[in-house]
Amino acid sequence: MTQKISTNQDAPKIHIAETGDGSTTLYSDHFKQHYHNPNGAVAESRHVFFETAEIPKMLANGKNVSVIETGFGTGLNLILMLDYLGKTESASQIDYISIEAYPITPKQASDLDFGENLENLEPGRILHDVFSGLNPGWNRIDITEKLTLHLFVGFFKDLKEFPGAGKADFFFHDPFSPEANPELWTKEVFQKLISKAAFDARLVTYCAASSARAAMATAGWHVARAPGALGKREMTIASPDTGRLSQFKRVNEERLINRYEAGDFDR
Repeated sequence: MTQKISTNQDAPKIHIAETGDGSTTLYSDHFKQHYHNPNGAVAESRHVFFETAEIPKMLANGKNVSVIETGFGTGLNLILMLDYLGKTESASQIDYISIEAYPITPKQASDLDFGENLENLEPGRILHDVFSGLNPGWNRIDITEKLTLHLFVGFFKDLKEFPGAGKADFFFHDPFSPEANPELWTKEVFQKLISKAAFDARLVTYCAASSARAAMATAGWHVARAPGALGKREMTIASPDTGRLSQFKRVNEERLINRYEAGDFDR
């Protein structure tokens, strides 16, 4: 018997919404949140997940890159990775590992508009193909000769292991907020991620909540503040290596750990 894959057709409805930079995103009735910043989906993702983590610099140097993303969502970050590969004329090979509990439909993917500067990539066609024929569990899709997508369809708690024996260089932590989706902002989640992290890896997220930073610190990440995107004062960057955070203002990890262990952030 073929196992049925959960999609956003099974979940409460989602709607396409235009954002401030002209790109579109989705709005979830269930989580009552946009998938991306309504002030600019593409602009926020470029700032948070690529520019702050200095991924373009690594690509320009031709280094191979492994990324683990929590929350594949619309596939925007995958498309932006392709864009940066092209812009830097990089020789890098990319392993792009992502997790998604409720993949959108191929039609929903095709209907998204990521703006004129990404049209040459044909994102609608690429994402339509990605979301067509997915199976529960791991799906391997060769997007280009330089980029391979490993997409886990299911819940993070059901993820037993990541593909490949190597460690990841970057972590895109991009689920819905701790208020809407608290199970993806726990110590256990960040412990699972750091177990797959290279020593000099960077984790980046749009979130600046003290509860999220406390969970990261308790799991063993060193944590710092970074300037936020599009009206947000702060975002968060973390690493197992304090040297990777030298240009950012560190949080008081000891205080956050004490608060986390005392249950200050429990609901």
